[in-house]
Amino acid sequence: MKRKILIVGGVAGGATAAARLRRLDEDADIVLFERGEYISFANCGLPYYIGDAITDRTKLTLQTPESFRARFRVDVRAGHEVVRIDRPAKSVTVRRVKDGTLYEETYDALVLSPGAEPVLPPIEGVRENGVFVLRSIPDTDRIRAFAHKAGVRRAVVVGGGYIGIEMAENLHALGLSVSIVELMDHVVQPLDSDMAGELHAHLVDKGVGLYLKCGVTGIHRTDDGLEVRTSVGGPLLADLVVMAVGVRPEGSLAKEAGLAMGARGAIATDDHMLTSDPSIYAVGDAVEVTDSVLGRKVFVPLASPANRQGRIAADNLCGIPSVYRGTQGTAILKAFDMTVAVTGANERTLKEAGVEYGRSYTYSASHATYYPGAAFMTVKLLYRKSDGLLLGAQLTGFEGVDKRCDVLATAIRFGGSIQDLTDLELSYAPPFGSAKDPVNMAGYVATNVQNGTDRFFFWDDVAALDLTKVTLLDVRTREEFQNGSIPGAVNIPLDDLRSRLSEIDAGKPVYEFCQIGLRGHIAYRILAQSGFGDVYNLAGGYRFYRQAVRTFPLTPPVSIHGKEVPAVAALQAEAISNELSERSGELPPAMRVARRIAVDACGLQCPGPILKLSEAVKAAGIGDIVDLTANDPAFAWSAPTFMSSFKVSVQHRGSVAQRSA
Repeated sequence: MKRKILIVGGVAGGATAAARLRRLDEDADIVLFERGEYISFANCGLPYYIGDAITDRTKLTLQTPESFRARFRVDVRAGHEVVRIDRPAKSVTVRRVKDGTLYEETYDALVLSPGAEPVLPPIEGVRENGVFVLRSIPDTDRIRAFAHKAGVRRAVVVGGGYIGIEMAENLHALGLSVSIVELMDHVVQPLDSDMAGELHAHLVDKGVGLYLKCGVTGIHRTDDGLEVRTSVGGPLLADLVVMAVGVRPEGSLAKEAGLAMGARGAIATDDHMLTSDPSIYAVGDAVEVTDSVLGRKVFVPLASPANRQGRIAADNLCGIPSVYRGTQGTAILKAFDMTVAVTGANERTLKEAGVEYGRSYTYSASHATYYPGAAFMTVKLLYRKSDGLLLGAQLTGFEGVDKRCDVLATAIRFGGSIQDLTDLELSYAPPFGSAKDPVNMAGYVATNVQNGTDRFFFWDDVAALDLTKVTLLDVRTREEFQNGSIPGAVNIPLDDLRSRLSEIDAGKPVYEFCQIGLRGHIAYRILAQSGFGDVYNLAGGYRFYRQAVRTFPLTPPVSIHGKEVPAVAALQAEAISNELSERSGELPPAMRVARRIAVDACGLQCPGPILKLSEAVKAAGIGDIVDLTANDPAFAWSAPTFMSSFKVSVQHRGSVAQRSA
């Protein structure tokens, strides 16, 4: 018997359901309603069209109503909005957007895919000209046209989520001065705050103003543009404002029809995507889903789950018993040159669920460091303490982050443990990876703790240490220690540790650390086997500790004597400026540059870059220029402090730490 199936909403969920239905049932009468003009478009690509990374607008429209109709023989009705569902009559009321007229349409089955809508906070001025949200292609066209207007120089993005960061990057690419205002203490909420520190530094180094723990209280039109008033500090001036504070499910149609509702006003469904009405399915950003890691009901609007849900609903409508196995929240973000990726649970959700978890941090190269171009990434694992079950992962870096996150997401999906990560046989050749892949290394470090061959303390434990009762030991080199250490630490370099054990009080617990944790593990093994019974190794090392606790001014780079100093060096800016002034008269202008010394520290693990810099600066004479390149983003933080002791100037170019001495 021929069935009539109505689909409300296109894009990922609705369009996928329609196409799959037609492939499975050539005879069904399928009608797709979309209140807008576009039924299938790449909404994740919209910010990149605004920023001219994508220049051909037609590439954003995956299917037009005409092409979809021709390919799948679906009755596509763009500009038609479903405004009411009559469940007993199995009919819907449809409004023609063009003229407002209404008509009825009956159904045998109904698929709801209304999506999610941007949240507009209840503050004055959100409807002002120049204030935008981004959801659709028409929104994109309006923002792009406005940003290209003469005189538009300043933008404020309200919200530091995925869309907020992408919009900041793309408006910056158009030459606008951009600021992000974020209510929470860090951007990208699926990240834990400790993993967001490196992203914060990268954003401000790119020239983005970053205002954390800061709310917007109103937007007002002035003679100088828009005044964005904030809860902390003075107002920000802007010509363009993008509201990117989040989205909420468009569940009103379902709620008014009496369907069961779930988390945050989303539509409740079972694992077949069936609602509380046996004739109505729901998919996409409007539905409640099950967290596949913790088993709780959540609202997670992502494109990939929406596509899967559309396919599953169509399968079940056609007698194929497909099951949606939950959402684990795998997501990735391009933030200028940096990549940020997450999958599974984070610390906040694990605490809320009462799960006793362990955590580990590793810092690994994207491929063999002896092959040119290797970049480093930070990997955080979260796992169940009782059995090592992998629960979540977070990664930040510049190359190779995407494939490592996908491997970890797959391991989580199939119930893998931290031990399983050590057993994975992953592809290796010097241009692509290492014999010990970053995923393997993350597994090794976590299992060391699990099997008792290492014991961690963490960055957020340091403040509570009583240095009268414990020994805080820095096992890095003397040069690294002099460049900065945790206050109260004593320095015994790792290579001297065995011969200097007598200097350490065996009656006190020892909290030791290196730069990234690797030398710290070796130190732990030496101490643990030399009569020191209470020893702890700092997870992630000093590098991660400093990333997690630093409180440098979050302002764009400043210019000193024509040189750009990154925000991570802002605390040294005044001192450096004074040093440059003092030295300006030391040599005649023609003699100030005697030679240029190039130092390549790319691909080196700690303490390689800082030792290379130390050697070069010590060998340099007055007026010499030392150009050092390194691809550890933390070097942009540590180098200014180190070089300040040698009375040198600072220059920062791009995402690679590069300094002139």
